[in-house]
Amino acid sequence: MRSKNKSKNELVKAIIDTYQPETAKDVQDALKDIFGPMFEAMLQGEMNNHLGYENNDKGEKQTNNRRNGYISKNVKTSMGEMTIDVPRDRDGSFEPQIVPKRTKDISDIDKKVLSMYAKGMSQRDISNTIEDIYGFKISHDTISQITDCVLDELNEWQSRPLKKCYPFVFVDCMYVTMRYEYESKETAVYTILGYDIDGHKDILGIWLNETESKHSWMQIFDEIKSRGVEDIFFISMDGVSGLEQGAKEIFKGVVVQRCIVHLIRNSLKYVPSKDYKKFTANLKLIYGAPNLKTAQAEFEKFKNTWSKYSGAVDVWVRNFNHVEQLFDYSSTIRRVMYTTNAIESINSSFRKVTKKGAFPNENALFKLLYLRVTELYKKWDNSTIYNWAMVRNELDAHPKFQDRFRKYCN
Repeated sequence: MRSKNKSKNELVKAIIDTYQPETAKDVQDALKDIFGPMFEAMLQGEMNNHLGYENNDKGEKQTNNRRNGYISKNVKTSMGEMTIDVPRDRDGSFEPQIVPKRTKDISDIDKKVLSMYAKGMSQRDISNTIEDIYGFKISHDTISQITDCVLDELNEWQSRPLKKCYPFVFVDCMYVTMRYEYESKETAVYTILGYDIDGHKDILGIWLNETESKHSWMQIFDEIKSRGVEDIFFISMDGVSGLEQGAKEIFKGVVVQRCIVHLIRNSLKYVPSKDYKKFTANLKLIYGAPNLKTAQAEFEKFKNTWSKYSGAVDVWVRNFNHVEQLFDYSSTIRRVMYTTNAIESINSSFRKVTKKGAFPNENALFKLLYLRVTELYKKWDNSTIYNWAMVRNELDAHPKFQDRFRKYCN
């Protein structure tokens, strides 16, 4: 290691002595100047290996094939554009690996473009960034071609087989602007996240849904079922119209739970800000109660205390059955099922890259969202949901889920 560092230091000193760089650009220019000859030396090594002898070797050869000069080739590299001399052989059998035939871009630009696109950068910004860094232009058509390469992968992902059981599923919606001929309009994008039997996150899919109805949700859940899902225990959602009826038509034993956090937000729309703190504290006494009887008693107090804000109270009266059903399960399960925060963080990630403007078509939107999905999977790294061992124990012990849960456990 010490000799390697010594050689590296000697190389750096030689470059500095030769090029006398004074700015960062001077350093880049020096490296670019070295890059070409380095490629050419590596190509010469490949040719030596291909022919079985080195250049200017006067000894007896094992082949009739000989060197046949060079061909100049312009290539795009991570250091910018440059011209290199590629050696040729007489019978044309030489297949260079470092700079393959018919390849002019060896800079991994595709990966960089996809990475920038996944971060929500526009085609213009991507093109300008590539030019600033590498010194050559890349057209909008080329960027589209590069990003279009994920469409097959996207379609495969959207139709891939799913796990047989997802104990917890979360549904949330966000809105994006789509251009339709001469007008732009807001379109709902629904993402469905599942926790599988081992506590791993899995995005089951992304759907554009122009109408919220029982029939449209039946189609979505029927698609999920056709992809291999046999059972879902809980679905947490934010009062999406038609979802509860549609889900229960396809998955008969599912429990559909309204997100408590969304109910709090909806009711606060009717409460002056000066009362937020006390109002939410009283609500927590209800959904955070140790048992159903206490929750019901606290709800009666809540209705009397806050009757002056009838709109806020009505939100909870209309949805109190969703609060009551929480107490059919342990506090461990309740903490997982009563909020859609898990999927809201996904939509938050999506919003960072969809806020740039209107999308010209569905493909443009889905390409971007899919690339974000791949980044999320890398971030999760197959990690397990917090406290999942206790959740497993509770599901295994619950009479409603015990047989269903054990059916899918390894």
